[in-house]
Amino acid sequence: MFHAADAQDIKAGKITDAYFPRTLEVLEAMKVDKVVKAEFIAKGLPCGWPWGVLAGIEECLELLAGLKVSVRCMREGTVFRAYEPVMEIEGRYSAFGRYETALLGFLCQATGVATKAARCRKAAGDRLLISFGGRRVHPAVAPVVERSAFIGGFDGVALLKSAEMIGEKAVGTMPHALVLMVGDTLKATRAFHEVLGSRVKTISLIDTFSDEKFEAVRVAESLGDSLYGVRLDTPASRRGDFFRILEEVRWELDMRGFKQVKLFVSGGLDEEDILELNDLVDGYGIGTSISNARVVDFSMDIVEVSGRPLAKRGKCSGSKRAVRCRKCHGDMVVPAAEKPGRCACGGVRDDLLQPLMGRGRLQEKLPSPQGIRGYVLKELKNYSLAG
Repeated sequence: MFHAADAQDIKAGKITDAYFPRTLEVLEAMKVDKVVKAEFIAKGLPCGWPWGVLAGIEECLELLAGLKVSVRCMREGTVFRAYEPVMEIEGRYSAFGRYETALLGFLCQATGVATKAARCRKAAGDRLLISFGGRRVHPAVAPVVERSAFIGGFDGVALLKSAEMIGEKAVGTMPHALVLMVGDTLKATRAFHEVLGSRVKTISLIDTFSDEKFEAVRVAESLGDSLYGVRLDTPASRRGDFFRILEEVRWELDMRGFKQVKLFVSGGLDEEDILELNDLVDGYGIGTSISNARVVDFSMDIVEVSGRPLAKRGKCSGSKRAVRCRKCHGDMVVPAAEKPGRCACGGVRDDLLQPLMGRGRLQEKLPSPQGIRGYVLKELKNYSLAG
């Protein structure tokens, strides 16, 4: 069998730490079942990130649907900072306590991937970004990774199932396997174009056998305007100075009148590489840095019991509001009963936490992945990689 939980396991509360069902058993024996408010917050962000992009909300709401709980939450795709509550659940602890592990799992990984994707988007500007991360994670969770990459700002995903789930067409070029099976880069590229050219843009993978600049010129001279681009996927062990290799390829193509041929790169790239290569590259395939993105370390903590502010040591008690200024985009966290007023810059502050579920029923239709992605791209205009 595959070593993965299915939806029924998650819904049944089997994906939980053992102490949660034991706690519920003790509380039931004591006949203690109080209404609580629990908030989800990250006390810090990995890698020195100044902000994160919230993801995983749709799955959280799916898990909570039908339970007697109410949820206030930031919209999926919202840019947030450390120490800001991103979600609050209100209800009897017995209704949702056993789901803490699964809820955190939904949020922590998806948010980490979406944030890394957004950072790659900021680095790449308007250049093409494709997720190649599906092959670097367990197949059962690959669609989670690629959906998070897409809503974080990527233009497309490589896996068929991931693309189906987000309502997009899968994107890709050709693998080394095709070139190896055919035995020649040019022959493989011509065959690819003849068979698939009406459906897929022809992008030749040029680093299988020979020097990239010579292979690029070969396929360009043979295919002419039918060649959309070339891809370099040279591993680090063979790469040398990747910028200079790309510079040579671009030079040789341009010298022969093939300025329209685009350059795509992949192979162990991260946001730092994107910033370095942007002057030459038209598009990136990003895999490991997306699939291996650091999780955001959210925690779920009770902050109110039976209407009374109450929290563990090191945690601020009470229900809260997270607000953002429309003008300067500065954030503030205040007690839920407090009206924060206008920002010092004069801008109006908006509540980031909105009621999305009441007594287990959604209060509004959730946005599509495309809608979330558009929201993220709009949000990112207000932020830089540094802050």
